[in-house]
Amino acid sequence: MFSVTDVPVPAACAILICLFTLQHYGTHKIGFIFAPVVIIWLLFISGVGLYNIIHWNYHIIHAFSPEYMYRFIRNIDIKSWRSLGSILLCIAGSEAMFADLGHFSKKSIKITFIFFIYPALILCYTGQAAFISKNWSSHGQVTYLGQSIPKSFHHVFTVLSLLTSAVGSQATITATFSIINQCLALGCFPRVKVIHTSNRIHGQVYIPDINWVLMFLSLAITIGFQDIRLIGNATGLAIISSMLVTTCLMSLVVALYWEKNLSASACFLFIFGSIEAMYLSACLLNFHRGAWYLVVLLAITMISMLAWHYGTMKKYEFDLQNRVSMDWLTDISPTLGVARVPGIGFIYTDIVTGIPAFFSHFITNLLAFHQVLIFVSFKSVPVPHVPPSKRYLIGRLGPKEYRVYRCIVRYGYCDRIRDTDDFENELICTTGEFISMEEHDCEVLRSPEGKMIVIGTPTQEGKTLIPIDETSSNLTSIVDYNEMQRTQLGGTYGGSHPPMKRKKVRFLLPPESPMMQASVREELQELVDARESGTAYFLGQSHLSVRDGSNILKKFLIMIYVFLDKNCREPLVALNIPHAALVEVGMVYSI
Repeated sequence: MFSVTDVPVPAACAILICLFTLQHYGTHKIGFIFAPVVIIWLLFISGVGLYNIIHWNYHIIHAFSPEYMYRFIRNIDIKSWRSLGSILLCIAGSEAMFADLGHFSKKSIKITFIFFIYPALILCYTGQAAFISKNWSSHGQVTYLGQSIPKSFHHVFTVLSLLTSAVGSQATITATFSIINQCLALGCFPRVKVIHTSNRIHGQVYIPDINWVLMFLSLAITIGFQDIRLIGNATGLAIISSMLVTTCLMSLVVALYWEKNLSASACFLFIFGSIEAMYLSACLLNFHRGAWYLVVLLAITMISMLAWHYGTMKKYEFDLQNRVSMDWLTDISPTLGVARVPGIGFIYTDIVTGIPAFFSHFITNLLAFHQVLIFVSFKSVPVPHVPPSKRYLIGRLGPKEYRVYRCIVRYGYCDRIRDTDDFENELICTTGEFISMEEHDCEVLRSPEGKMIVIGTPTQEGKTLIPIDETSSNLTSIVDYNEMQRTQLGGTYGGSHPPMKRKKVRFLLPPESPMMQASVREELQELVDARESGTAYFLGQSHLSVRDGSNILKKFLIMIYVFLDKNCREPLVALNIPHAALVEVGMVYSI
């Protein structure tokens, strides 16, 4: 047995390196062994706990009486108060119980926890208490679980504890990936590469950058502290901080979302918040005993996320204040002799009304734009998933003859922004559906620029435009070649999928039908012709600068945002936009 001060650091580091190195294979390939390992472990500690209760002190069940809790509080001193922080290690992991909702349903988590995990833990800790009552050591051990195991089962305990530790660590890592992915959807975290590791389970993701950062921090903590007590103090502070924040947010949910009265929300916050605040104060007493590093990491992470969110919102506000209306575009075209060139232009922007400043800047300098324009905006909605039938909102900007459209793509915080590599082809199909449905009764949402039609993801049946796959193993376009060359030479910008040629698709109109008006068919034909002429993608390349006289806090946050923006994943990579067809328009944003 290792003592507290003789932690097997090399073995722990080796296990950590192996665990993080295997993450890119995805949990679905090894996940089938997780459930048996955890079930066997819970049954094992339940049996050991029951054995210890019967063998050592079955009177320990009296400890469930609230009388002993009252005695503890009444006679408490600073040493006993500090020990409350160690109690939190008994519930480590429960604060992240619902973080894996992308992998399991709420019902399965509730049933498993109530009827299996909770009884097993109660038996385990009650058994340890029975063992301690007869085998107390004044030297003080961190855990008596290993000592309470019967000698004939020590080898079984060692193997099971190692396997269960790996499974528990895997669950925490996976939960971290899921939470970061949701933060990305909400615009609260810098852009990072997200890889979906399973075709069946939508929520299983792998984030390489976060994986290696976690590995580095885990190794640094293991090598730096080399004492499980210091790590335990930090873990206790992390658990109670998470619980207290969740309680505060839950009180807002009770008042605002559930529409309960303020007294119910206040009672909830007081009852649960006071208990958690008591444990938090106990954990803060261990600040100098290892918990300090957690506060440092928390501060760095929180400041980075706040700076990113602040910079993103300021850019959005700048775009809103400097946007121009569609009337400006219709007025400037005949005045300055703006030319319409063949092809389709996809303009990616965050605003959902008006024309973004970077595109008006582009037009006034080049005096030309494509014969078909589609303004594309991605908007997160406060639901986990948006059904495919409600995915797209399509509307028209200006007169029909201008062929300018707006597409708002809605997604939930658990959805991937681009679910397919044929995203632009889907946009063309949905735009065709909009053109054919515009004059009919359908689900309509009103916007300041006119009506917008709700259109789902195109299906094989009932398409207005018929896609024809022309991908050939012997034919590669210039865009395909540049994409493959970029993937080979610029690995740091690699996408979420292995190198592959972009799918070559052309569109055909359906056979003539008396149900389709001539004007609709003419507009659809122009859309198809524009697609055949080529596609261009427009992105705004912003450069933030702080106005003179701004306060220090604002300058500090913008400085951090600029640093993160320069070192995170580029937007064109996140949107899977080919370099050969990209047009970036640079602008200086004065914040």
